[in-house]
Amino acid sequence: MATNIVVPELGESVVEARVAKWLKKAGDSVVAGDALVELETEKIDLEVSADRAGVLGEIKHQEGADVKVGEVLAILDESAAGEAPAKVPGVPKGPEVPTVQEPQAAEKKATPTAKNVAKAHDVNIESVAAAGARVTKQDVLKAAAPAPKAPEAPRAPLAPTAPAPKAPSGDRSETRERMSKRRATIARRLVEAQQTAAMLTTFNEVDMSALMALRERRKEAFTKKNGVGVGIASFFVQAAIGALKAFPQINAEIQGDEIVTKHYYDIGMAVGAEGGLVVPVLRDADRMGFAGIELAIRDFAARAKNGSLTLEDLKGGTFTITNGGVFGSLMSTPILNPPQVGILGLHKIADRAVPVNGQVVIRPMMYLALSYDHRLVDGREAVQFLVKIKEYIEDPAWMLLDA
Repeated sequence: MATNIVVPELGESVVEARVAKWLKKAGDSVVAGDALVELETEKIDLEVSADRAGVLGEIKHQEGADVKVGEVLAILDESAAGEAPAKVPGVPKGPEVPTVQEPQAAEKKATPTAKNVAKAHDVNIESVAAAGARVTKQDVLKAAAPAPKAPEAPRAPLAPTAPAPKAPSGDRSETRERMSKRRATIARRLVEAQQTAAMLTTFNEVDMSALMALRERRKEAFTKKNGVGVGIASFFVQAAIGALKAFPQINAEIQGDEIVTKHYYDIGMAVGAEGGLVVPVLRDADRMGFAGIELAIRDFAARAKNGSLTLEDLKGGTFTITNGGVFGSLMSTPILNPPQVGILGLHKIADRAVPVNGQVVIRPMMYLALSYDHRLVDGREAVQFLVKIKEYIEDPAWMLLDA
């Protein structure tokens, strides 16, 4: 009996994938649970496994092909499972000679993109040193970079001649590679966000003195109790939740001609990962507490680095926070994460001269940015939302009083 191997459900809003690598070839015997093919999606990479034993038959889509959910990837012939080799009539069967298989080294873990780049640059993936848990594209490109040339021996002086036209110096080579599924989706969604939403951004600044003093006073006791340090991210998550409760239209989305207001708070935390930005989601963040938020963010960052985030981690979200400050950004304009209508941008903390009670003092300041969909959120609400965040951060006790 023949069974279709199909593209599985890929998660909310993900309808397409790319065939990154076939792990089995046509004619291979497989058992239930064997990984057959790696698929690359806009969010994560995943393997499709056999759910029963058989022989892999015709492969319908080769590596590099784009496929949709439900499409047939290959045919599995169950009737061929466990079949013995055909006997030749009249030829006696000789004694079986035991064979000794040479031990094979486990294949080095690498991302599908890294393997494609290694193939393009003729680099042995097994010889590439990984900076993290898996070999990445950057690891391969580093290994493929030409070694520096040894200095030339000094030459005898020559008689002066007219200078010849200078040729371009340095490495002027170019590489060309297909855009990954995630990067292509990021590019498409960013353009869609600007074309489909009336996106505006409002800015404010916040004095971080009180928050930083609180962290300094309580960090030792907090770490001893919870096993994790307290960062600024958990304060901004809590402040955002308080502001969303005050301005619920920023925790909503537009569906056709209806406004869907969310009465729960699933906060997306943008994390830089190999191949592009991902936004894992803190589910019911209003019930997590500071320690729970800090532990979840640390876990997201680690799994974004080693590529173990799941589709469930990335689904949904009612509001997003992105922190360009960790990369040194002083100010930027975050782009909406549709269908959400608001995104809060955090930035670098920098000492600046500010007036306080008629005197100029030096304070640790941060610029805040709120991008919002003007179809649903008016400028007044957007400004007041940022002012509410500012109040919570500059006097953290308000977060407790308003909880």
